[in-house]
Amino acid sequence: MRKLLVLALVGLAAQLVDGSLGMAYGLTSSTLLLFAGVAPAAASASVHLAEIGTTLAAGVSHWRFGNVDWRVVGRIALPGAIGAFAGATFLSSISTEAAAPWMAAILFTLGAYLLVRFSRPLRATRAAGRLRSRFLAPLGLVAGFVDATGGGGWGPVATPALLVSGRMEPRKVIGSVDTSEFVVAGAASVGFLIGLGTEGFLLPTVAALLIGGLIAAPIAAWLVRIVPAQLLGAVIGGVIVLTNARTLLSAGGVSGSAPVVVYALLGVAWVVAIVLAVRALRRTRRARATVEAALASTPPASASPASAPPASAPPVEAAPVSASPAEAGEPARPGESVGSAEAAKSGQVPEPVVTAETSEPAEAAESRKLAAAVEG
Repeated sequence: MRKLLVLALVGLAAQLVDGSLGMAYGLTSSTLLLFAGVAPAAASASVHLAEIGTTLAAGVSHWRFGNVDWRVVGRIALPGAIGAFAGATFLSSISTEAAAPWMAAILFTLGAYLLVRFSRPLRATRAAGRLRSRFLAPLGLVAGFVDATGGGGWGPVATPALLVSGRMEPRKVIGSVDTSEFVVAGAASVGFLIGLGTEGFLLPTVAALLIGGLIAAPIAAWLVRIVPAQLLGAVIGGVIVLTNARTLLSAGGVSGSAPVVVYALLGVAWVVAIVLAVRALRRTRRARATVEAALASTPPASASPASAPPASAPPVEAAPVSASPAEAGEPARPGESVGSAEAAKSGQVPEPVVTAETSEPAEAAESRKLAAAVEG
């Protein structure tokens, strides 16, 4: 009972890490199962069967918080499922003695990658454009194969690759990777079921990991917005490196004082990575605070004369039209044509007279018209 409770806590902690980083559920769980003496194939099979439930809960939680890009999920999940099925079949076909160093080497490499990746500043800017299938499909295929053969690796391979591309928000990278892992875990479980049969799954272990993961999934989907991934990634990477170093040293026949020296060097490297991660996190926060303060203190720029729209000419007021003599019942005055009087009476607007400022010939033509009207 105590062992199952510990496994449930392991599943809870692993899902908190996975939901916040987009990786390390399988790495953390498989590492601890190997450390407890579980066979590599059985450990990977049990972890992937538990992940069917945890990734479903994580996907729903991330979807509700708006952390999922379904276009990316659709283009990375199917190749990932193919790779996971192939990896599960491969791991089921080799002996435990050969699988243990292979699996530990994969986990150790991925843990070291996490140490290096999160000890540097994370990319904050986003590149233009969308992720294409020719990038997502090979990425899913490789990540799925590594995930099944190593007992974990979907997140450590897929998440950093999507983050480095700079074409997605970090929270959507994590949510999309966690959601697509549901399909990958299902395909890996089918592969292990074919290769190992039902006896390859440790059902009490699966149940304990599943319960812990289900409890942590909604919390992790919320924590992804506030937990500093920089520090968390460095801490988890060190744990994975140290725990898998034991298996590698045993497989290599290293004994005596050499393992102590190796553990000491790895511990120093872990502390250095954490310190660098904290410094990078503080530097990023200071830079962000400086930019926000500068934006807040800058007054809104007034429009320059060059950028101001050209002033429109003042509207020309129409001259008031006085009632014509014909409308007033008066005879036409000298110089006023009968046609203009009739036009005014009928409500038609006479043609505008061109003034001297505009055209001289127009004034002469009007004078001839008035003279003809007077003579008539």
